[in-house]
Amino acid sequence: MDKEHIDSQISKLEEKYKDSGQDLSSYLDGLLYQRYLTYWDYINLDTLLSIQVPRTHFPDEEIFIMYHQITELYFKLILHEQKQLVDDKSQDVDFFIEKANRINSYYKVLISSFSIMIKGMQREQFMQFRMALLPASGFQSAQYRMIELYATPMENLIHHTEREQFSSQNSIEELYESIYWKKGATDVVTGEKTLTLKQFEYRYTPRLIRIAKEVQHSTVYHKYQQLPEAARNNKELIEALKALDVNANVNWPLMHMGSAYRYLTKENTAIDATGGTNWKEYLPPGFQKVVFFPELFSKEELNNWGKQWVDHIFNPEKIK
Repeated sequence: MDKEHIDSQISKLEEKYKDSGQDLSSYLDGLLYQRYLTYWDYINLDTLLSIQVPRTHFPDEEIFIMYHQITELYFKLILHEQKQLVDDKSQDVDFFIEKANRINSYYKVLISSFSIMIKGMQREQFMQFRMALLPASGFQSAQYRMIELYATPMENLIHHTEREQFSSQNSIEELYESIYWKKGATDVVTGEKTLTLKQFEYRYTPRLIRIAKEVQHSTVYHKYQQLPEAARNNKELIEALKALDVNANVNWPLMHMGSAYRYLTKENTAIDATGGTNWKEYLPPGFQKVVFFPELFSKEELNNWGKQWVDHIFNPEKIK
């Protein structure tokens, strides 16, 4: 290797470490003594493969665990891209498009892989091992709720039947109390919260409130609205954000509907989910009407949000 190049690199290293309290020689000693890095150590492979711990003896429970763990890793990837958008000050439309497309690519993997949940387990096994999971539920995915908070102002996450009663003038705490997903784990008749919801709120409410306050004026939607007019009208960006909205709030919930319909119906009667959620009322995207970027859609699109897909599941005869 060129000695002049090596000398230049050493000079740069000396400059980098001069304020650390140690001279470069100490860091070079550390480099000399450390072991070579291996693939399994770098990704903590042994740890990763040790965290699938079934609660029953049914083989398909391990599939159920692994798939949910994989899903959470993809949620982390989505959050990784969202945080970069939220923190970005450049207003670079190409950067925005790149991040939106990355998020869409993660959602596409999740959506296409959900056949593992729908077709990859024996229903008989699922119906038995699920009883050992009570009251745990995918409803308790905090990362999924974080994705929503980073994506759009909190007033857009109010249940659609009450959304007009709220605005950005309401406090984060007020908005949080009426957020749409709480209705999915609350008894309609008594108003009592399920244990699943109580556990989730106790564990994550302070964190979710903190995130909501941090991004109160800088969600992905805010970042879009703050772009120069030419960037806001960029066709590729608009298409990417609309696709993100549909992937997150129609296609992804729809896959859950397919899974729930297969495992949690018997003779046209709905079976309770492990968390006690009223999934038949909670999961359909046409019932939730959650839209991250509402100004990008027409009034007709918003009024019919997810409706055809829901009709196809519950009333296939309506779809020609």
